[in-house]
Amino acid sequence: MTEESGEAAESVAARVDALLPRDIAAAAERVGEAKAALDATTLLALAVLAGAFIGLGAMFSATALAGAAALPFGVVRVLGGVTFSLGLVIVVIGGAELFTGDCLMVMALAARRITPGALVRAWTIVYVGNFIGAVGTAALVFLAGQHEFGAGEVGRVTLTIARAKAELGFGQAVVLGVLCNVLVCLAVWLSLGARRISGKVLVIVPPITAFVAAGFEHSIANMYYFPLALLLKASASAEFWTSIAAQPADFAAVTVRAAVANLIPVTIGNVIGGAGLVGLVYWFIYLRRDHAAP
Repeated sequence: MTEESGEAAESVAARVDALLPRDIAAAAERVGEAKAALDATTLLALAVLAGAFIGLGAMFSATALAGAAALPFGVVRVLGGVTFSLGLVIVVIGGAELFTGDCLMVMALAARRITPGALVRAWTIVYVGNFIGAVGTAALVFLAGQHEFGAGEVGRVTLTIARAKAELGFGQAVVLGVLCNVLVCLAVWLSLGARRISGKVLVIVPPITAFVAAGFEHSIANMYYFPLALLLKASASAEFWTSIAAQPADFAAVTVRAAVANLIPVTIGNVIGGAGLVGLVYWFIYLRRDHAAP
């Protein structure tokens, strides 16, 4: 092999091969620093988009599950997870700021690339923007009457999901949130290592499918499910309730108070799982020596 052909082969490999874990860690540090440097308006706008994208993923998942009760439990859960993956795929490839994925910004904090204040600022803006986007998407889906599709089964699935979330205890919700964001941040982590769009999609879908199938809790997804369920309880037509053979009283657990009581522990769990069990662990393994005091 000539020197020129060897260099060409190395160039092709550099473009095709995924990043090694240490390189992913370094990239995550740089990405966290860049996120913290964004102005508030841009960060908020990107966060609104991410909340909307996760809402669309949740809508797709609920639609796919409509009428699927006859299938085995595991098959139904996996189907819901695969379709829900749409949300994070759009966030990562389309470009948006998602609170749960941004828990990896803690790596930039550990490297002293950003200050604690900058981290809290970014997380706060993104969380608020995600809420706006998710709730806005829920409102649009309701106004579109999408919940009435499938003889009301789409709406029934959403109500059932929200009721199950409302009935979780605080401690269980925290742990389910921890497990969820371990998988979400691993999906984001793996996507940083992929060089092609196809590769990013392939590494995002399995972890997201896993967390949904297992019933783990994602704070931003819940910002979509609860508002839509509350809108259905308050304003869905009598024909809708007749079509699903139910009434609002059957979903009495779904309240604004229950939504807040769910979001608080799930958010805490998401931060612990994403920032603590993924971001800080990987920083400790691969990068701590790079920033050790001389």
